Amino acid sequence: MPSSWLSGSLSTPRVDVFVDVGNPFLNRTVDGFLKIGAVAAARAATEESYYILKTGNFAQAKFEHSLKKMCKEAAYWGTVAGVYVGMELGAERICGTRDWKNAMIGGALTGALISLACRNKGDKIAVDAITGGAVATAAEFLNYLT
Repeated sequence: MPSSWLSGSLSTPRVDVFVDVGNPFLNRTVDGFLKIGAVAAARAATEESYYILKTGNFAQAKFEHSLKKMCKEAAYWGTVAGVYVGMELGAERICGTRDWKNAMIGGALTGALISLACRNKGDKIAVDAITGGAVATAAEFLNYLT
């Protein structure tokens, strides 16, 4: 019986942008902001392109709306990533170790700070802190698997 084999490799593209602001803490924070901000802008652009093609509305106002949405998404998610990277690095420096607990602390602090910035109150802040810590910890564990 004939058989065939499929062989290949899958690799992810890697884009490194390095901005040296003279401080390792700020370098990593800016790096996180730029990388995640670019991903958020690309996601918004893809979503907006889909809706423009679906509706057939190619008006200039629609493109301007799409551009504004891309910028807002990039700024928001870039800021979240920058805060998270800064918090994680701060926890790493305070604890003196690099482990999953830093991700949990950084995620929880980021969730709480972003929730406070959105003017949430009480239980919502606690839930956002728990969510941030859980997502960051899960992401850190997934990094260990790969």
